[in-house]
Amino acid sequence: MSKVHAMVPARYGSTRLRLKNLCMIDDKPMVSYAIEAAVKSGVFDRVCVNSEHEIFRKIVSRHDVDFYHRGESLGSSIAKSDDVVKDYFDNNPDADILVWVNPTSPFQTESEIAGAVNFFINEKLDSLITVEEKKVHCNFENQPINYSKEGLFAQTQDLTPVNPFVYSVMMWRRSAFIKEYNEKGHALFCGSFGTYPVSKLTSLIIKDESDLMMADYLMRSRNMDNGAYELRYDELVANEE
Repeated sequence: MSKVHAMVPARYGSTRLRLKNLCMIDDKPMVSYAIEAAVKSGVFDRVCVNSEHEIFRKIVSRHDVDFYHRGESLGSSIAKSDDVVKDYFDNNPDADILVWVNPTSPFQTESEIAGAVNFFINEKLDSLITVEEKKVHCNFENQPINYSKEGLFAQTQDLTPVNPFVYSVMMWRRSAFIKEYNEKGHALFCGSFGTYPVSKLTSLIIKDESDLMMADYLMRSRNMDNGAYELRYDELVANEE
């Protein structure tokens, strides 16, 4: 049976948002949400935080997972994801499937992670990236890609959804990744590639301070309500019923 590893990448030297992975969202650092979701998913033989900085070893000790110290060159802003994945495969030979669980999606749930991994395995894929299914009118280079300018304006519910990448989870099969990397020097889309849709909350990606602020507000609100949400209406609606 294939060994499936979860790798939570935690770069120390982020540039757009200083020390991004250690920024607090409600009561814990951003990276902790990814670690906890990966562990709770129950689909991994190993969960590992992958960083170039020893400070994340202290974070790891809070969660009873492993730490992999990658080289300094793979912690720079110009390091490529392909090289980070190749480095992990090279130094962890028992990993048949590697799942990149991204800390920049703090609302990602354990059930979504498990769903994506099971989809990958059941469909016999070699690479996968999560996406959002978005029903909106879209242009590329000022040309429509999922609607026509002719005739009546299409209703959004009738549109073919566009699928922007979320990157909350990415994964690769060792054999296909190594083969393509050795041949081409890159392999993120190796072999049979697929996508997996995730929720709107998961698609909130933390890139800068405004994203972090939004996530913090949302997480605080959700935690205060224990994750419950009640649909409410203006009192005028009640008077009509």
